[in-house]
Amino acid sequence: MDYSVLKKSVLFKGIPVNELKDMLETVPHHIQCYAKGEVILRLMDEASRVGIILEGRAEAQRPFPNGSQVNVSIRTPGEMIGPAAVFSASHKYPCDVVAIEPVTLMMFRKEDLMQLMQKDVRILENFTTEIASATYMLQQRLELLSYSGIAQKAAYYLLMQRRTTGHDRIPIPDSMTKWALLMNVSRPSLHRELKWLESQNTIRLGSHHIEIVNPGALQDVLTK
Repeated sequence: MDYSVLKKSVLFKGIPVNELKDMLETVPHHIQCYAKGEVILRLMDEASRVGIILEGRAEAQRPFPNGSQVNVSIRTPGEMIGPAAVFSASHKYPCDVVAIEPVTLMMFRKEDLMQLMQKDVRILENFTTEIASATYMLQQRLELLSYSGIAQKAAYYLLMQRRTTGHDRIPIPDSMTKWALLMNVSRPSLHRELKWLESQNTIRLGSHHIEIVNPGALQDVLTK
């Protein structure tokens, strides 16, 4: 395979391709492909595998008995799926992971991934950083979902991205529809509230981005 694609991986950050190739040739792993819409990991299945996305995108989805669904996150090339569940005490996947377009994965069993970490402390450090970052993002997601108003949810997301990136120009995540799903609201309702924020000269809507015009006014939305 072309090991250069793994340069995008958070797990192998900072490791030259030639070193990575040598390590992977001594540790069991396999490449697996999934069609669009196919379930990669299933809610409450035994968590025994960690995947690294080589191509495509996958979405973590949490279905509920009443038929509702929360879209937790979208994973892109270089990102991992399943690491927290595999190393948790429950050893169960907490949600479905579904291919939202054709996906190619590099899959590891827990013991094989641990062998990689033992071979190179950089992999262990990268793994630890990724788990910590995922935990932090989950906390932010929970705070986002704690707001009842759609305008509040949008304002929180935009301000969070502004703090993270340092920029006032915030890309719309994937599409307006996907963004609405991530915030667990309908697309028309989200679009209506964004247009209202624009009418207040708080933001400016673009086709693929939103520009924050008045951060103070956006912060005020959170307290209403």
